[in-house]
Amino acid sequence: MTGNLFIVSAPSGAGKSSLVSAVLAEDNRLALSVSFTTRPPRAGEVNGREYHFVDRKTFDSMLARGEFLESAEVHGNRYGTSQKWIAETRAKGLDIVLEIDWQGAQQVRKAFRDAVGIFILPPPPVLEELERRLRGRGQDSEEAIQLRLHAAREEIGHVAEFDYVIINKEFEEARRDLAAVVRASRLMLSRQSARHPEIFGSFG
Repeated sequence: MTGNLFIVSAPSGAGKSSLVSAVLAEDNRLALSVSFTTRPPRAGEVNGREYHFVDRKTFDSMLARGEFLESAEVHGNRYGTSQKWIAETRAKGLDIVLEIDWQGAQQVRKAFRDAVGIFILPPPPVLEELERRLRGRGQDSEEAIQLRLHAAREEIGHVAEFDYVIINKEFEEARRDLAAVVRASRLMLSRQSARHPEIFGSFG
């Protein structure tokens, strides 16, 4: 049977990547979709691990060939998910996590109605907490921080489009919540009956 698709979205600074990394580290049935992006690597990032870093011309050529399941422009940079990799990985029965924004999430849900949407938020006051975290990272200029906060307002405006919302106040609790959503999704009747036809077939 094909694997689940989990869409994880969040405003910048909510802790999405850290939570996803922690859940991936303890679940060998879960794979992270590594997006293609036109943005330059940050310090410590490795090509093929955090992202596949490509130039604008390469990205546009891939887009024109229909290689992306979804793509979006965020903070002036392009991001896209490999359609081929998603299909091959799901066919192996692995579940996939997509770390994408609301634009990409909408595109994925159109293609895969059974995709599970998870939104990560910091505790209230949300925007003030996001700003505190962004400044604490020490990675962005003042202009970049303001751009991210502006984008965060729009991102949060789409929270109602998701199935689950996790408040990342205390990291370990939020990690358990994210892992719980993954486990619960695997136990849905449609998933269990497809995984164990020998059980459900005997009941007609």
